[in-house]
Amino acid sequence: MTFDRSIKIAPSILSADFADFGREIQAIEAQGADWVHVDVMDGHFVPNLTFGPPAVAAFRKHVKTVMDVHLMISPVDAYIDAYAAAGADVLTAHVEAGPHIHRTLQAIRAAGMKSGVAINPGTPAEAIEHVLDIADVVCVMTVNPGFGGQKYIDMTAKVRKLRAMIGDRPVHIEIDGGMDPVTAPLMAAAGADVFVAGSGVFKGGSVATPEVYGKNIAAIRAAAQAAL
Repeated sequence: MTFDRSIKIAPSILSADFADFGREIQAIEAQGADWVHVDVMDGHFVPNLTFGPPAVAAFRKHVKTVMDVHLMISPVDAYIDAYAAAGADVLTAHVEAGPHIHRTLQAIRAAGMKSGVAINPGTPAEAIEHVLDIADVVCVMTVNPGFGGQKYIDMTAKVRKLRAMIGDRPVHIEIDGGMDPVTAPLMAAAGADVFVAGSGVFKGGSVATPEVYGKNIAAIRAAAQAAL
């Protein structure tokens, strides 16, 4: 996984057909997905339950690009090795999930993964200023985490501030929540380069009609690129 700031689309399989994850992953990658985003929720840090390490290990068999695992759980540290073993390429923890985010990011890297730090809409950019040297991805939530399909919350000013704080560090800015051809350009113009889209990619398509996924991915990518 080499670093570059080109626009990347990361469909969230939270919006896929839960009975057919393997073919769904293959379909989105064939239709142009750059990363595959996996939302892990614990029913404690967020009000929903999704995937554990065995499920992520099963997804890994089908992912040929980058498996981007977003932990919406607390605590995090006890599960880092399990998600490394499951095959995560990027493992993202929330700054709000525990008191020692610096230690958590160190542990993620030590386990052989790229480290991500996520911040909720109510958390200021300054909360992660002192871990930017050990982060590979900053995930800015533009919805409150827990459920897919929520309405976008404008975080343009926060993303712009983060872009300035990151400077020339090789750190991706990822946006998670409500990404579509209308909202993605706002975030791209502010400095983001990775766009997580659930319903924005999967809506209207299926493994039987994967070309819909391709059209949705291409539309988000083109809109974001046009804003640069």
